[in-house]
Amino acid sequence: MSPKETKSKKPSNAYGAEQITVLEGLDPVRKRPGMYIGNTAEAGLHHMLWEVVDNGIDEAMGGHANEIVIRLFKKGGAELAEVTDNGRGIPIDIHKQTKVSALETVLTKLHAGGKFGQGGYKVSGGLHGVGVSVVNALSVYLKAEVKRDGQLWEQEYQYGKPLKKVKAVGKAKGTGTIITFQPDPTIFTVTSFNWPTIIDHLRQQAYLTKGIKLVVIDERQTIKYFSKRFNKDIQLPTEHYTFYFEGGIASYVKHLNIHKGAKHENVFYVDKTVGDLQVEVALRYAEDYQEIVLPFANNIYNPEGGMHLVGFRTAITRTLNSYARNKSLLKEKDENLTGEDVREGLTAVISVKLPDPQFEGQTKAKLGNIEARAAVETVMNEAFAVFLEENPKDAEAIIGKCVLAAHARLAARAARDTVLRKGALEGLTLPGKLSDCSSRKPEECELYIVEGDSAGGSAKQGRSREFQAILPLRGKILNVERSRLDKMLANNELKSLIIAIGTNFGEQFDITKLRYNRIIIMTDADVDGAHIRTLLLTLFYRYFPEIITGGHLLIAQPPLYSVKVGKELRWAYDDDQLQAAIKELTKGKKVEIIEGAEDAETDTGEGTAEDAAVVQKAAEAKSEVKVNIQRYKGLGEMNPEQLWNTTMNPETRLMRQVTITDAAKADEIFDILMGSEVGPRKHFIQTHAKAVKNLDI
Repeated sequence: MSPKETKSKKPSNAYGAEQITVLEGLDPVRKRPGMYIGNTAEAGLHHMLWEVVDNGIDEAMGGHANEIVIRLFKKGGAELAEVTDNGRGIPIDIHKQTKVSALETVLTKLHAGGKFGQGGYKVSGGLHGVGVSVVNALSVYLKAEVKRDGQLWEQEYQYGKPLKKVKAVGKAKGTGTIITFQPDPTIFTVTSFNWPTIIDHLRQQAYLTKGIKLVVIDERQTIKYFSKRFNKDIQLPTEHYTFYFEGGIASYVKHLNIHKGAKHENVFYVDKTVGDLQVEVALRYAEDYQEIVLPFANNIYNPEGGMHLVGFRTAITRTLNSYARNKSLLKEKDENLTGEDVREGLTAVISVKLPDPQFEGQTKAKLGNIEARAAVETVMNEAFAVFLEENPKDAEAIIGKCVLAAHARLAARAARDTVLRKGALEGLTLPGKLSDCSSRKPEECELYIVEGDSAGGSAKQGRSREFQAILPLRGKILNVERSRLDKMLANNELKSLIIAIGTNFGEQFDITKLRYNRIIIMTDADVDGAHIRTLLLTLFYRYFPEIITGGHLLIAQPPLYSVKVGKELRWAYDDDQLQAAIKELTKGKKVEIIEGAEDAETDTGEGTAEDAAVVQKAAEAKSEVKVNIQRYKGLGEMNPEQLWNTTMNPETRLMRQVTITDAAKADEIFDILMGSEVGPRKHFIQTHAKAVKNLDI
C-alpha cells in the first residue's frame, strides 16, 4: 500500500466534523420519540391523543370552546383518531418568521405555538409547545382542517411533511379545528387505542374543566341497525360517551368517594382567583383510613405534588386546629392535630391554573411555582374557615374523625416502637422464619414471600442461598384496607415482613434501607393463593407505595402445567402454551392424554395406588404417544429442583412487575375489592363473573 493510500484511509474510530449529525425540523422526534412522548408503547400512543385533545382543552380554559369530539375509526385496516373542537381554529395566515402559514408552522416546527406569550393563551396545559408537531412527526398521515372566516381550510401531511400548501376547500359555519392522524406502526409497538384508558382520561378532564362537553365515539366496530324512520340499515358505533359536569371538581370528589361512606354531607368547594392565578379546591372526608389527594396544574395531573399541594396541606391543618381550639373540640391537654391526622380519610382535588407553570421536566410530575403555594394557602385559609363555621355538623364530624385518627396514631406509635425496640433488643436480628441470603448487597438480593411452610420448604431447598431469601407466611395476612396502623402492627405475620424489608413505614419510611432490590410475591395458582397475593398487594400499595413505584415489587409466575413425553419435558404457563407444548412434543402423532401422572424418575414420594393405576393404564395404552400432563395448583407440589428451574432461576423464570399507571383507578379498585362496603364488591363480582378462569370448585 502506498503512503498516499495509507494517508487517505480513515480509521474506523474516526471522530470529526463529518461524524456530527444535524437533525432538522421534526427529524429529532422520529429519531428519539421517547424524549417527547415517554415511550413508544401504549402510554406513548395515548400521549399523542392527549396532546391533540389538550389543544381543545386550552381553548375551553380560555373561554373560546365548549365542546370537543373524539372519534376513533378504521381506514384500510389501520386505526385513526379524529379530534374536533369548536374553538377559534388554528390561524392560517402567513407567519412572518417562517414564511409559511401559521397552521403549517405549528404542525412542523418544534417549540412553536400560542403558549409562549404574545397573548395566544393566558392559561394552557402545554408547556414546551411540541405537542401537535410531535403528533405530526410520529404519524403516517395527518390531516388538519380549520374553520375560520367562513371558510374550511385543509392541509395534509405524511410523516410530518406537508403534501400541499394550506388551501380553502369550501365554506364553513362557525370556527374550530379538526385533527385526524394515523400513528406510525414503524414507531409504535402498539397502534390500537385502549377504550377504557381514553374514557378514564376524558372523564377526568371533563371534571377539571366544568361546563365543557367531551364526546367520544368508537367507530372501530359498528352495529348494523334497521331504522324504520329512514327505512334502511344504519351503522351505529359500538361505544359512545358524553361527559359534562357542571359541578367540576366537586363532582369529581363525589365520584372518587362513590364506594366510600361519606363522613359529612356537604362537599367543600372554592373557586377563587388571586392575581392571575386561579385556585379551585374541593374536599370531603370519608369513612376510610386512606387519603386521596389529586393535585393538578392547568389540568395536568402532578403525581409528585408540588407547591400547590404544600399550600393546601399547610392551610387545612392550621384551619382545623384553629377551629377545634376555638370550639373546644380539642382539650387543653391534647396535642395539636398533625398533618397525618387531618389526612386520614380525606378526599381532595386541588386544581390551579396559572400563566407560566414551572414543571419538573416534560412529564410535569411536580409543580415548582412558589406563588402557587401562597395563593392556595390564602384561599384555603379563608374559604375553609367559613365552610366550617357555616356547616357546624360537618365541622364536628370532620374534627371527630381527625381526633380519632390522632388517638390511633399515638397507639400506632407505641406499637411501632415496640416492634423496633424488639428488633434492637435482639441485636437487630431478623424474624426466625426468614431464611436470609448470604449477600449483604441489597442491589443483588431478592426476597421471596411464599405461601405456607410446604412451598417455603421447597423454595428454601431450591434457592440460590447467595442472593435469594425466603419468608414463608402462615395463612392469610390481615386486610390492611379495613384496619388502622395499630391493629396492623399487632399482626405477627406483618411484623415479620416489615422487619425483613427493613424500610420502616409511615413517616419513618426510608427507601434507602430496603434490604432487597426485588421483593417477589410467590403464591399458589388457586383461589387462596390469589387472595393472599391481593392482601399483600393491598399492604404494599397502602403502606409501601415507594417500593412499587421504584420497581422493586414483582409477582412470580410459576407454570400451571408440566407436559412430558418420554424424556422430553415442557412447562406451560397457560392453556395456549399447554396446547403448543403438546403439539410440539407429539409432532402430529396419535395422542393419549394422561392427566395427573408424574414420570417415575421425577416423583419424589413413594406414590399411591391411584398413581400406579394411572401409570399402568399408560403402559397398556395402544396409542403411539403417551402425554403426561401435571396441573400444579400448589408450589409445594413441585420438588426443589423443579421450583428453581421454573420459577426462581433468573435465567429461565418469568416475572410480572407491579406498577401503578393510574393511582386514582388503583385506589378505587382497592376500595371496591378490599374495603368494608359489600355492595360495590358484589356489583363488581356480578359484572365480571363471566370473565373468571380457573376458578376452584
